[in-house]
Amino acid sequence: MEDNHNPKLASSEVGLLWEQYQNDTLGICTISYFLNIVEDPKISSILEYALELAENHVKVIRSILDAEQHPIPMGFTEQDVHVNAPRLFSDTFILTYMAKLGAIGLNSYSVALPNSIRNDIRDFYTSCLHSSAELVNRSTNLMLKKGVMVRPPYIPYPNQVEFVQKQHFLAGWIGEERQLTTIEITNLFFNLQRNVIGSSIVTGFSQVASSKNVRQYFVKGSEIAKHHSTVFAEFFSKDNLVIPMTSDTAPTLSTVAPFSDKLMMFLVTALNAVGTGYYGASLGASPRRDLGAAYTRLTAEIMEYAEDGANIMINNGWLEKPPSSPDRRNLAKG
Repeated sequence: MEDNHNPKLASSEVGLLWEQYQNDTLGICTISYFLNIVEDPKISSILEYALELAENHVKVIRSILDAEQHPIPMGFTEQDVHVNAPRLFSDTFILTYMAKLGAIGLNSYSVALPNSIRNDIRDFYTSCLHSSAELVNRSTNLMLKKGVMVRPPYIPYPNQVEFVQKQHFLAGWIGEERQLTTIEITNLFFNLQRNVIGSSIVTGFSQVASSKNVRQYFVKGSEIAKHHSTVFAEFFSKDNLVIPMTSDTAPTLSTVAPFSDKLMMFLVTALNAVGTGYYGASLGASPRRDLGAAYTRLTAEIMEYAEDGANIMINNGWLEKPPSSPDRRNLAKG
């Protein structure tokens, strides 16, 4: 029984804790800045809750790694944030971002929990799941009260249960396309919404980044996000579905950076990884061939963009290496 000995952290647990440390130290930086510029006290309350969560997560992870005599990751520090920088994002953007942050946390922790073995690590991720759900609910409730919540399209309820009778259900390249299913609509809608938010982020970052290469990278990212949004919106248009209107999430005209180039690059890299995961899940849940082809094509575009970002981070010495297995061949050479 595990209670009778002290197992070391498995490689999966080390990787999960390392990745979360990166994300939570980044979260402390971004939320601290948001708290300094937000005007709505109700949004401020949500930010305070999220900041407390991130700080507690960092303390727990440090405690676990210290007990294992494992190096503490570098992550992000006060040097990566300038909380007194002018407002770059609106209150509406901040609230929407926090709701999406909670949703990403739910997705990440739901993966982390079953991939952890030790009792203390599973207890930790169980707690993280509950707190992320609370963050999503608080943010969503406030968005509803403020009238800035964007809902997926409404469709009439079906009159009866149906079963697929023909291979036409898979069509999408040649011949008449069937109507989108509610599952496909859901994925298209939230992928569209995430790209709108992503475009706002990289557009704002392109205004304030100090490096020319980094600015150009963010400009390219904004163009990609807009292109992906257009692709998803066209599927709605072909089905005569009302394309959801987006809330006011555009950045201000500020050119003063609230974050270091390193932090902004890491955040966009993380969003690339999240987007790739969502596209993969959407591909698996979209039987129509044209949808599958679109997700495959757009995923390849994100991966190419992500590689460009990784090269920028490597060239600037910003890419912290995750713990890795030992190079046995090198050791054998002495």
